[in-house]
Parts: sequence; C-alpha cells; structure tokens
Amino acid sequence: MPPASPPAAAFGVKDDPVLLPGGKGGTWRAGHLVLKPVEFPAETHWRAQVLDELPDSAEFRIARPARTQDSAWIADGWEATCLVAGAPDVTRQDDVLRAGIAFHAAIAALPRPDFLDLRADPWSYGDRVAWDELPVDASPAAMELLAPLLRARRPIDLVSQMVHGDLPGNVLFADGLPPAIIDWPAYWRPTSWASAVAVADALCWYSASPDLLARWSHLPEWGQVLVRALIYRIVTHDKAFGLAGWTRQQIRAYRPVIDLVRSA
Repeated sequence: MPPASPPAAAFGVKDDPVLLPGGKGGTWRAGHLVLKPVEFPAETHWRAQVLDELPDSAEFRIARPARTQDSAWIADGWEATCLVAGAPDVTRQDDVLRAGIAFHAAIAALPRPDFLDLRADPWSYGDRVAWDELPVDASPAAMELLAPLLRARRPIDLVSQMVHGDLPGNVLFADGLPPAIIDWPAYWRPTSWASAVAVADALCWYSASPDLLARWSHLPEWGQVLVRALIYRIVTHDKAFGLAGWTRQQIRAYRPVIDLVRSA
C-alpha cells in the first residue's frame, strides 16, 4: 500500500504531491514545499517556532517551516518546510561538521524544552542509555558490540545545549551556497557529541578514513563522546529492530570503528 498523500492544499499549495526518496518513505514534495508526517507534535511546534525566528547566516542555510493557511504549523498530522536547493554528499564530512558547529553556535542560547522529557522512541531511548540515564536492555547481538564501549565509558563534565542529532545525510550542498541543514532531531547534549555522531556514522557507513576521527580530536572529551555516539546508534538500532534487525554486514561495520574509538 503506498503511503498516504499529504494535505498540500492546507499549506496553500496546488501542486500534486510527489513522493521523495528517503525520509522513512513518507516525505513528499508539493511545489515549493516538502511535507512529512509529524512524529511528535510538541517537538514539531517547538522546532518550527525556533527555525521561523532564527536569523539568516552566511555559514549555513535552514529549511524554513511553512504555516498552513490558518497559520498553524501542523495540518492533519503533517508538517511542511520550504524546499532548499542542494543534495547530501556523504564524502564531505568535514564540511558537514563545520556546518553543524556553525548551526549549534547560532542556537546556543536556546533553553531546554520540556518535550525532551516526554519523547519516547528508539532514538530517545538510545540517547538516554548512551549517557547512562537508563540501564541497557539490548539483544545479544547488540550487547556483544556494546560491551567494550560500556567498559570504556567514563564520566565527563561538558555543557549541554540543543543540538542536531543526525547531521550526516541532513546537510545539503549546492554550488555557490552555504550548506543547508534539514530534518532537525533535537537533543540536549554537548555539541561535541553531535559531531561525534556524524563521525561515527561516516566511519561505519560512508567509508570515511580514520583520519576524519583524528582531524576532529581537538573537540572536548573527544574519545568519550565518540563512545557515547556509538552506544547511541547501536542501542537505537536494536530498540527499533530487535535481534532480527542485525545483519552480518551491520555488525562488521561497527566492530572496527569500536576498536578505533576505544583507542582515540
């Protein structure tokens, strides 16, 4: 069964929606807008308000949220953002990290929103386990990967702020324009952790050289935020898919990165 088509007319768009690749299979383009299902309304409202008021920057672009014709941020369970030019390029991880750092500097003064305490999904669970706020409850396959990381985890003292928790694939590049940051999953964590998630993903899935890890080793508590980044990704995947979700390829992708991070 094809995914439901979004109510583009509610956002003032007459074009027929066209399904886009990626985006969990439910992201559509209609005219100048990109529409996707709302996963957590409180987060959608918060994010839209923040991005609507965020000043323009020479260092990055954002996908501005779009209101409905009734000036709301949500219509029938859908949200919309303005289409931005560009495409992801997973080979440009240093540029991804630089764009993320600039974005985080721009939002550094935001207070911690209450919805973070209410969000309950595999990503929130993985995040809390990574920071030792919840005990680990994982499949045997995940525990085998997690064991050396949990042994290597040590307490750290870093300032937290709102960050983008999934930069790889959500930074778009277009000639002559600053990178565009889209699809912001919000977390209250140190900015170096957000960079570490991007580096861990690049090493596991995008054939990045270990030199990438070394180039960003000046970031605060680099070894420990990398440990937490890997715990976060492994626990999240396990929570979302369970034991059946682990393939040999996925396990093989994590193992050398775990060894590399433990020596960082």
